[in-house]
Amino acid sequence: MAFTSRLLSRSSRQLCSGQFILQPAHSVQVRAFANEAAAPPALKGDEMLKNIFLEVKKKFETAIGILRKEKITIDPEDPAAVAQYAKVMKAVREKADLFSESQRIKYTVETRTRDIPDARTYLLTLKEIRIKRGLTDELGAEAMMMDALEKVETELKKPLMRNDKKGMALLMAEFEKVNQKLGIRKEDLPKYEEQLELKIAKAQLEELKKDAYEAMDTQKKREEFKEEEMPSVKSLDIRNFI
Repeated sequence: MAFTSRLLSRSSRQLCSGQFILQPAHSVQVRAFANEAAAPPALKGDEMLKNIFLEVKKKFETAIGILRKEKITIDPEDPAAVAQYAKVMKAVREKADLFSESQRIKYTVETRTRDIPDARTYLLTLKEIRIKRGLTDELGAEAMMMDALEKVETELKKPLMRNDKKGMALLMAEFEKVNQKLGIRKEDLPKYEEQLELKIAKAQLEELKKDAYEAMDTQKKREEFKEEEMPSVKSLDIRNFI
């Protein structure tokens, strides 16, 4: 069914995008050979591509193996179902050695901001990443961080550069005030990560629910299924379709 295909395709996208970042210098052109017997020895690029394929295949099979065993209830309104789905996907990530969403965001931030020289562009890039990830700034932290930057730059009478140790120390002190105002503590970061994973799990279950209804509606339009009553989505067992 369509929703099962979506689940599997999402897993495969995570396997590919979460683990392998191919730089332009590593790109490989596909070559056609006149016949297999006359094929030249594999080049380094071919070997790299082969190893990547085998690694992705291994991770995908690991993910499918877990999904075949674990029960997933498609009920995004049930906290227990959401927690179970998040638990299953966490097991998939750990066994297949994939990034969590928090780790993926951290990796994106590190790679996107590595060469940014000034604090203002850095904060604006963080905002861009957040929006593209579909994350909401419910506490209004971004505006408070920009206000903190404005205060520091006014005090310095110049734009704050990230290699300015004194200026960055002032900014970090202002950020700590923001954290205190918002009630954010470093020791609570694991809790925030767990909350993020639950939000993501709920959103994915909502997507699966939508896919399931669309698949059943399509099937119900077929003549042979018009008289059949479609089951409740939450009663479906994805393991039966893998």
